[in-house]
Amino acid sequence: MASSRAEVAPGGTYQLGVSRPPLDLVDLPTPEEVFGVSRVGPAQLIKFAVGPSLIALGISIGSGEWLLGPLSVGQFGFVGVGWVITLSIVLQTLYNIEHARYVVATGEVPVVGFGRTPPGYLFWVPFSVLIIFFAFIWGGWAASAGQGLFTLFTGRVVETAADTAAAHWYATLLLVLVFVIAALSRVVTRGLELVNWAIVGFVLLVLLILDIAVVPAAIWWEGIRGLFTPARPPSGITATELGGLAGFAALASGLNWYVMNHYRDKGYGMGSRIGFIAGLRGERKEVLASGVTFPDDEKNRGLWRRWYRFLLLDMWGVFFVGAFLGMLLPTILMTQAVRLSGEIPSAETVPVFVATVLRDEYGGGLFFVAVLIGTLILFSTQLGIFEAMVRNFTDGLNGISPGFRRLVEGDPRRFYFIFMGLLIVIIAILIRLSLPVRLIQVSANMSNLGALIYPFVLIYLNSKLPRVARPSWWQYAVLLLAVVFFGFFFINFVWEFFTGTALVRF
Repeated sequence: MASSRAEVAPGGTYQLGVSRPPLDLVDLPTPEEVFGVSRVGPAQLIKFAVGPSLIALGISIGSGEWLLGPLSVGQFGFVGVGWVITLSIVLQTLYNIEHARYVVATGEVPVVGFGRTPPGYLFWVPFSVLIIFFAFIWGGWAASAGQGLFTLFTGRVVETAADTAAAHWYATLLLVLVFVIAALSRVVTRGLELVNWAIVGFVLLVLLILDIAVVPAAIWWEGIRGLFTPARPPSGITATELGGLAGFAALASGLNWYVMNHYRDKGYGMGSRIGFIAGLRGERKEVLASGVTFPDDEKNRGLWRRWYRFLLLDMWGVFFVGAFLGMLLPTILMTQAVRLSGEIPSAETVPVFVATVLRDEYGGGLFFVAVLIGTLILFSTQLGIFEAMVRNFTDGLNGISPGFRRLVEGDPRRFYFIFMGLLIVIIAILIRLSLPVRLIQVSANMSNLGALIYPFVLIYLNSKLPRVARPSWWQYAVLLLAVVFFGFFFINFVWEFFTGTALVRF
């Protein structure tokens, strides 16, 4: 595995990788200093430290959990599908930790830090922004949420061309709502955290109550057993279909790095030395173009271990548990809906399939509850993805372009909000091009492309961090396993995309 020693220059800098400026050496702050408390206990952990992974979880409990997972389970059952979900969630949690490790140790967000990898920032920063946009700009989540909002307001599902047009306008209004949330926040990351606390908490609580009320114990057991039982994928499913599920079972497989910027804005470790993107109500805040890191001495080694424990708590205690429940609860509800109706969902019907079955079995009240849950799930996903596209483009420009920094006079939000408005217009056009679920399947498999690329970039970068912050050998091995697992599905997606036939059908 890569393991080279980065050199500390006499002037107190640390040259990490190539192309980018050396990192200044500064002591890690204490968590108490960053969060403004005398002691970080359990209450302070929840109030101040937990949060970045909650934004990731708001994205995570989305298309994979509400659309692709239930679609696959509804068509093929749990056996042979469930273990793919579990393995994907575990791999993605470990993968997220490695990206966040770099952010906490340097304060540089991934899209900027990648520029330290050969051949340098002129390749990696534009390429990384491009791949994020190609994967996520299609707006499938907004389109699906717009359909849900249409149903909530009209009491009927989208059927006619006029209905579809109206749903597209609702989707556009939801994108405008994202703009409003960001603009009204003092710190954009904090605003997103609070919205996701409300949405994720409400969704998981209502889903749990609904599942307890209508799903038999046998299906609960079938779902749990299926998630932990390795088995051959079910007959008839293609690797591309399974790949869409694997890619979005938790977050976005190889592209998960696009939401790790929030550890900087939350102030984790060296992120507190770099700055954050403020809302329009917040104070003017400069975001430094280059990161910093810490001397590898006893004091900083102890502080690093504290910050790393906070990171592990945030990822395993919030993201992993939430992603697991977020996949289990909707899929067992879908299984019960299939058994009650005797029908199989399709890409066209899956957004409202469960709601329709619950209406037929239990009346209109549960119909609206199910539609509301689906709308909130898909809106929280589009909220995080839409903001992350704007954020990564802004951070990338701020990191590599002195001209951009002069233009915004050190205040990135001068560009951030203008670009967000432009992106609303672009996505509003794109969502009219295809079925929402089809758009999301393309995005999921593009996420798997990232798993063929970024684990190697991450191995290079993290092997050059101060020694105490570097991963263990098994963490490098996990990154390589992610390459094999998600890369397999992407290769199948490309083959099917260009040939029209499945390369692997189980």
